[in-house]
Amino acid sequence: MKTKAMDIPLTNLLLLLSALYLTLAGVLSKHVDQRNLFAQRACCKRQSHFVYIGQDISGSPISVDMGICRSHCGGAPRTSNGVRQQEYSKHSSMLEFLRSKKMRAHGPRSPDTAETLGQLPSCGTSQVCEPTGMRVDRVLLFEGPREVEVIEECHCETKLTECIRVPALRTYFFETPYETVIDVGRCSRSKGSTEGFSCVPTKFDSALVETPNKMELIQTVASCDLKQSCYRIPYVEYYYETVDHDDGIKQEKLKEIDVGRCLGGCTTGNRCLLRSPSDPDICHLWAERSSTSCVPQGYESHTFLNQHGEIRTVLSITSCVCQN
Repeated sequence: MKTKAMDIPLTNLLLLLSALYLTLAGVLSKHVDQRNLFAQRACCKRQSHFVYIGQDISGSPISVDMGICRSHCGGAPRTSNGVRQQEYSKHSSMLEFLRSKKMRAHGPRSPDTAETLGQLPSCGTSQVCEPTGMRVDRVLLFEGPREVEVIEECHCETKLTECIRVPALRTYFFETPYETVIDVGRCSRSKGSTEGFSCVPTKFDSALVETPNKMELIQTVASCDLKQSCYRIPYVEYYYETVDHDDGIKQEKLKEIDVGRCLGGCTTGNRCLLRSPSDPDICHLWAERSSTSCVPQGYESHTFLNQHGEIRTVLSITSCVCQN
């Protein structure tokens, strides 16, 4: 009998301890979840982004889902009918209600607005949401074939402070016997300390891809540097040069000249005219691109005798500038 009498309090004690443990576990987990918003709202994923690229050979419009990497989670919470009715009752007319709503949408956002909308940056301050793999689709349009880069997947990538070449994988001839993955490379998205400088390609390489018809040459990025939007890149050409020595002997040798090329764009300012009030990353209306082009500004001449003994002059670019 004493054994049974001691078993009952022991059982009650165990039940009490179990209940206390579950209560504490729930409180701690709730506390951790509230503090770890990144774990709750981690999100860097591909979303559909259809772009009209033209008409096919039958005249039908063609839109391709190129995809887009979204670095924010969630969206604006929907307002219930009851709350909307209360907001409307505060105003004297529908016009005043709509005007007030527009002012709230375009007004300055408080620091906690993004958190209220559930649009916290998913990758943190030291990372950015970038494509992790892309494929190159070839679409036959009425005016001819066109290559379209399609985002397949996205991931969080560390932001780089220095200007370097980083890997960029592209899949060519997707789902065919000639499917090939090439690291075409790209430049990191770092900005220079001086305004107007960006990390851009300065040297290029090439890779051969086997196709059903022939071998195809794909241009790849070899190195990057901080340059202005319109900049000069090296471009080497070779010529035969005849050199007359003092002893009367003529020597034919190969002459290397860096003639240069102008690269980059000259579009200034932000071309977006109308952005979405709920998501500033979405632009509803774009301005037309200006006709400004990147052209040679300075040059120098290289004069030499060619293999036929004739004087040959080759001009090389020394600097580039934006010009209307």
